[in-house]
Amino acid sequence: MNTSVAISTTAVASLAERRLDWRHKAVPASENGTTHAEFLAAKHTLADLQTPLLTLDADALTANADRLANWCAEKGVLLAPHGKTTMAPQLWAEQLNRGAWGITLANFAQLRVAREFGVRSLQLANSLTDPHAIQWVAEAPSDTRILSWIDSLGTVDVINRTLAGSDSVLDVLVELGAHGGRTGARGVDAAMEVARAIAVSPNLRLVGVSGYEGSLAHTADDAGLAAVRGYLAQMRLLHENLLADGLYGSDSVILTAGGSAYFDDVVAVLSPCISEGSPSAGKRVDLMIRSGAYIIHDDGFYRGISPFSREGGQPFTAGMHGWARVVSQTEPGLAILDAGKRDLPFDEGLPEPQLIGPALGGPMTPLVGADITSVNDQHSFMTFDPKTTTVRPGDVVRMGLSHPCTAFDKWAIIPVLAGAASADSTGDQTVVDLIHTFF
Repeated sequence: MNTSVAISTTAVASLAERRLDWRHKAVPASENGTTHAEFLAAKHTLADLQTPLLTLDADALTANADRLANWCAEKGVLLAPHGKTTMAPQLWAEQLNRGAWGITLANFAQLRVAREFGVRSLQLANSLTDPHAIQWVAEAPSDTRILSWIDSLGTVDVINRTLAGSDSVLDVLVELGAHGGRTGARGVDAAMEVARAIAVSPNLRLVGVSGYEGSLAHTADDAGLAAVRGYLAQMRLLHENLLADGLYGSDSVILTAGGSAYFDDVVAVLSPCISEGSPSAGKRVDLMIRSGAYIIHDDGFYRGISPFSREGGQPFTAGMHGWARVVSQTEPGLAILDAGKRDLPFDEGLPEPQLIGPALGGPMTPLVGADITSVNDQHSFMTFDPKTTTVRPGDVVRMGLSHPCTAFDKWAIIPVLAGAASADSTGDQTVVDLIHTFF
């Protein structure tokens, strides 16, 4: 995969020298001790792997990455993908190579991973309240920019006390929340109070407004979209008030919102601020979305709620699949598979059986009318119609999955397949890369 000057090419390339062993459940026992590069040089295929298994589709990753990068370019907005989705520097490099501003992370541990791989532009979509983290950010190299969020006077106080007496200045965004949401000052007035405290702090500089609309809705129906758009309108009002009161401490301002579910609404509501900011207050105003799951997409939650799916156009492509083997079939219509909560995501919908075949990497046929009804730690319960479908111990089931964020964290290494099968395709696929994750 390609890399970018925005991330250390040397650090990413060094992953190819990592040795594969018993710690990596996606790696066949026969390859214990080989390096990543040696494994790929052997041109392994899906048939060489074992279940349970998570795989990625090379074509889907490329198409999804290109799609959102082009969309952002057309809309004139920045993209800082949320790296916590994959925690995979190889995929971050793909996103940065397509023009992403930088990488967004959720906590201090994730920031450390990104810095280890030389990412130079970082956003912490959270507040710094751990003194160790505050000091670490304050001591970041001069070629690194780290933005963080503040939603309360208490956070301002913690940072001021931690950095008291130093000349360090942290770039921060005031975070707007909403009742029933997650973090964020509760309302424009509360956020303005926080912004005033930031403006007089010797260790803080206000450079923008942040928020997360995804915690306010979980659907794309009228009620869900109304909640999202109403919240975004409040973000715009906050920005306008900050401009009017001269509280920004920088000539370059960032407005950021937008996960993988409502990024179109973010741009629709907030993009007018891009042109309004400069003439009204001598500021450059950039709008930044933070979509993370888009590069993987799924066959569940995001398939249904993604803007590109809702628009009726060409949606993103599901780029991950789970593979499990039947280990028990002792009563009609019920098969027990060898993949469970420790292997596959289940928080945003259970896996979706799609294909079945006698062997991994062998011919497969559509699995119609089957469902995963529950999952244990290491097993899934699959029901099917025994009158129309035959399921035997040893058969392999390919599953569509929902929610990449809770799929990747279960795998330290994930094989990437070329020419991954569509729902009605058969045959083996070549392993063209191994993605390393750092959770």
